[in-house]
Amino acid sequence: MGAAGALCWRLLPVLLAVHRAAGARPCSPKYFGRDAMVCVCNATYCDTLDPLVLPAHGYYVKYESSKAGKRLERSEGKFLHKLCAPDVVLRLDTTQRFQRVKGFGGSITDAAAINILSLPERAQDHLLRSYFSEEGLEYNLIRLPMASCDFSLHAYTYDDVPYDYELTHFALRDEDTKLKIPLLHRASAMSKRPLSLYASPWTSPTWLKTSESYVGKGTLKGQAGDKYHKTWANYFVRFLDEYAKHNVTFWAVTAENEPTAGLINNYPFQCLGFTAEQQRDFIARDLGPALANSSHRHVQLIILDDNRLHLPHWARVVLEDEQAARYVHGIGIHWYLDFIGPIQDTVLPTHELFPDYFILATEACIGAHFWERDVILGCWERGNQYSHSILTNLNHFVAGWTDWNLALDLEGGPNWVKNYVDSPIIVDSSEGIFYKQPMFYHMGHFSKFIPEGSQRVGLVASRESKKTALEYTAFLRPDGAVVVVVLNRSPQDITFGLADTVGLLAAVAPANSIQTYVWQRQ
Repeated sequence: MGAAGALCWRLLPVLLAVHRAAGARPCSPKYFGRDAMVCVCNATYCDTLDPLVLPAHGYYVKYESSKAGKRLERSEGKFLHKLCAPDVVLRLDTTQRFQRVKGFGGSITDAAAINILSLPERAQDHLLRSYFSEEGLEYNLIRLPMASCDFSLHAYTYDDVPYDYELTHFALRDEDTKLKIPLLHRASAMSKRPLSLYASPWTSPTWLKTSESYVGKGTLKGQAGDKYHKTWANYFVRFLDEYAKHNVTFWAVTAENEPTAGLINNYPFQCLGFTAEQQRDFIARDLGPALANSSHRHVQLIILDDNRLHLPHWARVVLEDEQAARYVHGIGIHWYLDFIGPIQDTVLPTHELFPDYFILATEACIGAHFWERDVILGCWERGNQYSHSILTNLNHFVAGWTDWNLALDLEGGPNWVKNYVDSPIIVDSSEGIFYKQPMFYHMGHFSKFIPEGSQRVGLVASRESKKTALEYTAFLRPDGAVVVVVLNRSPQDITFGLADTVGLLAAVAPANSIQTYVWQRQ
């Protein structure tokens, strides 16, 4: 960098005077080793953000989180009309239009609900507000297991009375009426954005399964169109009916959580196996018609809900069948085997084959693999993994991203088969506190600023020849504002520029940081 260039960058801090808006409350930090920082919340204190206010024309706001300790720290700057050329300039190109966003969020499992409700009531409110309110991350997606999953205290379904093909004994459980539903109402009440709920079953009642067991290898008995499949399809409708009685309505259901799990011998927790062909036939003959002929015909249907390496094959099998395809709206993907199913070989060809069906990331967590530690408090690298996944997905036509458990305990549970994992919020109920981890703030760099209906647009690097370590994406919001997210996972600071019709801005992405920039174009 020449003398003039150095001068440009020396002027930079002048433009970035940080001002913490009056209402926002800073992180109360706690360290678990060097750079491993969480923000502590309790009944009396929790860090908050201000609602996003768009800056005046010609200005931008920047939010930054970093391994060095920033957590969604807000600053403002002014666009310039000329810029000494930094290493790379990212230029907005709104002629390139891609997918629209559905949203971001997490899952209310039995375990998440138990943990949230184990806190003092004021702390519970802080936790829910941290996720759903304007002073938090403004999540708009919530995934809900239909009955139990591994993150439950025991295995159960809504009709464990054998051979009840009429589902006369179908009933919600205490886990629904006392834990999950009250939390859904509270989240909804504090959210400015409309929440979109979607439900996924792990297992059917055992009497409908070849294995006669919640766990292990097993599919529905018989074949599509018969009483077993019809009963299981009607179970979905009954679930939606019962939740509606509690004033909870759903945007979508997935046909089955990880349908390939139930094809694996000795699978350790609740599952129900389907091949792509079996899912196609079940949807075409049973589930699709059952939903269409119910009062829930507006509820969307998502296929796969499993690792993306099954794509594009799974989508081809189901969606090339006219009878099945007419009932389907989207494709759900989990992140657990991403390292053996590159996105350009799986998601990209699926979008190209079936551009009218949305693709949504429906589950992700860290700690699920046997070689990973379950909970690592304050781990910045785990936040990086979340953002890297979200950016990669968004840049390949995925419409949103759903985290797994909203909150877990210090062990990464409860989980009845001890399949402990990490979570963006960890609850220590013995102390009445919870920890907001780096993953939480990484999620917020997307969820708070990219609302439903935003559309991804082009963001083009000036010098393609110069490989940059930066990862980035850009969106046009429904209100016309621009959002750019920039992730630097490298150990070096990286200088870059952002260019749009309003001007140019000179920026630095510090080592191990994530930034969100927002500005108005008009």
